Amino acid sequence: MTTAAEIIERGRRVISMEQAALERTAQRVGPTFAAAVDLIATAKGRTIVAGIGKSGLIGRKIAATLTSTGTPATFLHPTESVHGDLGIVGTNDVAILISKSGETDELLPLLEQLKRLGVRVIAITGDVDSTLARSADVALDASVEEEACPHDLAPTTSTTVTLALGDALAVALLEVKGFRREDFARLHPGGSLGRKLLTKVRDVMLTEKLPILPATATMREAVVLLAERRGIVLVADGSGRLQGLLTTGDLTRLMEREQDVFPVPVDRVMVRTPKTAQADELGSAVVYRMEQHGIMAMPVLAEDGTIIGVVHLHDLMRAGAA
Repeated sequence: MTTAAEIIERGRRVISMEQAALERTAQRVGPTFAAAVDLIATAKGRTIVAGIGKSGLIGRKIAATLTSTGTPATFLHPTESVHGDLGIVGTNDVAILISKSGETDELLPLLEQLKRLGVRVIAITGDVDSTLARSADVALDASVEEEACPHDLAPTTSTTVTLALGDALAVALLEVKGFRREDFARLHPGGSLGRKLLTKVRDVMLTEKLPILPATATMREAVVLLAERRGIVLVADGSGRLQGLLTTGDLTRLMEREQDVFPVPVDRVMVRTPKTAQADELGSAVVYRMEQHGIMAMPVLAEDGTIIGVVHLHDLMRAGAA
C-alpha cells in the first residue's frame, strides 16, 4: 500500500522536474523569442493559435491570455481548419503552431495552407529540427529532457514549458504595446479584476454634507459630527483647505486623559498631517493605504489642498475596489 509520505514525495518530484525544465527553458530564451514577439507585435491582423490534443488545450489558454492582454487571438482547431474553418485566417495574421514532436499529422496540412496564404508562422515545439520548426518563420524551443509521467508518455513537463512560453510571449507583448492596467480593466469589465482596476475614488467618495469644522470649534460640536458622519471630522480653514482630522479614536483617547472634553478646542486634538486621497486615484491603492495604516476613512483633496470629499473603506470594499 502506498503511504502518504510516498505520495507526497511523488508530488514534490513532479513539481521539481517541471521547475528544472522551466529553468532550462528560461536559459534558452534569446533572439528567436524576440523575433517571435516582433512578428506578433507588427502583424496587422490577429494571432491564430493551433495545436492538437494537450497542445490544443494549452493553445486555447495561450490564445485567451493574448486576447486579455491586448493581442487579439483566436484558437483554430487544425482538423476543422481544413474543413472550412480556414476562412477565419487573413493574410495579415500571424500563427502560433504548437506540437511537441513537430511532426503532428493533423497540424502539417494547416501549416501548408498557412504558408500558401503568406501567413507568418511561429512554432513552439520540442524538436527544433522537425518539419514544423524548419518550415516556420521562427521556432521556439520547448524541448524537455523527460515528462514528469513515470512512463515518459503523458504530456506534463512539456505542456508546462509550452504554457510558460505562451505566457512569456503575452507579457512581453503587453509591455511592448504599452498595455496598461486601465486597458486590462476595459477588457474585463464584468469581473472582480475589472471592478478593482476601474473603480476610482471619485466613484465612491461622499461629496455632500461633509463633516467639516473650523479650527476654533470645540469638541462638543465635533462629537455631534462624529456620531452623524461615520466617525470622521475634517478641520478646514476659511478657504476650505484641510488643516487636520478627527476620528472617534481621537475622541476616545481624549476622554481617557480629560474628564470634561466638550470645551476642548478641536485644534488641540486633531491630527495635523492626516493621510489623504485624490479623486482620480484607483480605489484599490487607497484601500491598501487604509489597511496599511489602520484607517477607516480619508479626506479627498483637490490639488490645492481643498477638501472635495470623504472616502470610507467600507464603501470602497462594497464597490469591489479591494
